[in-house]
Amino acid sequence: MNVKGLKCENDTLWQNALESSFPFVETEDQKNALEEIKMDLEKTIPMDRVLCGDVGFGKTEIAVRASFKVIESGRQVAILVPTTVLAEQHLFTFSERLKPFPVSIRSLSRFLKGPEESKVLKDLANGSLDLCIGTHRLLQRDVAFNNLGLVIIDEEHRFGVKAKEQLKKLRVQVDILSMTATPIPRTLNMVLSGIR
Repeated sequence: MNVKGLKCENDTLWQNALESSFPFVETEDQKNALEEIKMDLEKTIPMDRVLCGDVGFGKTEIAVRASFKVIESGRQVAILVPTTVLAEQHLFTFSERLKPFPVSIRSLSRFLKGPEESKVLKDLANGSLDLCIGTHRLLQRDVAFNNLGLVIIDEEHRFGVKAKEQLKKLRVQVDILSMTATPIPRTLNMVLSGIR
């Protein structure tokens, strides 16, 4: 079965501005990974890519750039993380990196309650929220996206089969980027065999 994915636009001036504002020198591996991811995002075939790199080697910056490319193409991004601490860290990093641009970013976890939680859910459903960083809370039934284009799974190895099965519902046309420092044997086997 050939599934048609959601094609991103070529890099814009804002994409170039974001990338040139990175305060560090990219490694060759970062450059190569980013180019491959951007090429995947510009195709009509849904991406299912695993980004493997040690802690501190720049996976998050690649996720920021990929997210911005998808948002620039008019779609939403969901970032799934295993802990509320990591959700807050990513919220800070993404907010800082994307501050110069008109991008709305929020987090969703068990700590968000009442009117704040209702607002995030409403904004995801109506499309006014561009990027949502969340824990397993993102996988619950009351979470609906207006125009989801990319799901990033950070620390992919920390999610069980049940969570991944729930994500399969999103995988049909949506691009998937799984990031890990320690790929589980099943994921590594799928990468080496070309399935992912």
